[in-house]
Amino acid sequence: MPNKTLGQHFLNDNNILNLIADSALIQPEDFVVEIGPGKGSLTRVLAERTGKLTAIEIDSSLSDSLKQEFGPNVQILNADARNFDPATLFKKTDQYILLGNLPYYAALPILRSFLESERPPIRIVALVQREVAKLLCAEPGSMSLISVAFQVYGHLKILRNVKPGSFVPPPKVTSSIITLELRSDYLERIKNKSDFFQIVRAGFHSPRKQLKNSIASSMGLSGSEIIEMMNRAKVNPSRRAETLSIDEWISLHLSSMET
Repeated sequence: MPNKTLGQHFLNDNNILNLIADSALIQPEDFVVEIGPGKGSLTRVLAERTGKLTAIEIDSSLSDSLKQEFGPNVQILNADARNFDPATLFKKTDQYILLGNLPYYAALPILRSFLESERPPIRIVALVQREVAKLLCAEPGSMSLISVAFQVYGHLKILRNVKPGSFVPPPKVTSSIITLELRSDYLERIKNKSDFFQIVRAGFHSPRKQLKNSIASSMGLSGSEIIEMMNRAKVNPSRRAETLSIDEWISLHLSSMET
């Protein structure tokens, strides 16, 4: 029986399983990490494409069953992916791909944990709740703190929506497959990640306010200081946080370091 506490909804649609695997662009020599293998539907597909597969399952009864089925061919770990350190699996030079049908309640913490680790994946293909996917993949005009926090790591897009009938038991909401292709250029331009997110949080502190007012009140800047800072960044002070692109947030961050 699926564990409701763990938010278990097992994907059993072969078309969707193959689409997830295809979208990961896995080569036989690639390291692959699967989050939440459950009963192993996606694991079986992935095991046919790579001999370097690790699956992380929080439910000990399911991880025990998977170990019996796959033996030494697939590394099955009984662990909470929200607290898992991929550095325990990979050397500094290793690259890996992250996939999974992520539990709705834990999707963002899992993704954030892997992206912020010392060994982030080069590519992510994940099944998440549709509303979460829309947040993650938002464009300027409907951005949020979550959108910025994830898009700074790479290019995110929604591949397709997945109806509840593709799962057992079916969830009450629609899911979406998202892909994230990591890129380093944004992070390389950020001088200090803590300072960058300080100004992003300040901007979204009062998202309906003009950006100059929201940032000034949150960071204790005078009117002249905030106007000067935003002019240097070539960002109109009357704009709202939801309209800024990642490039513009980085420009604001760099400008703030001159204030």
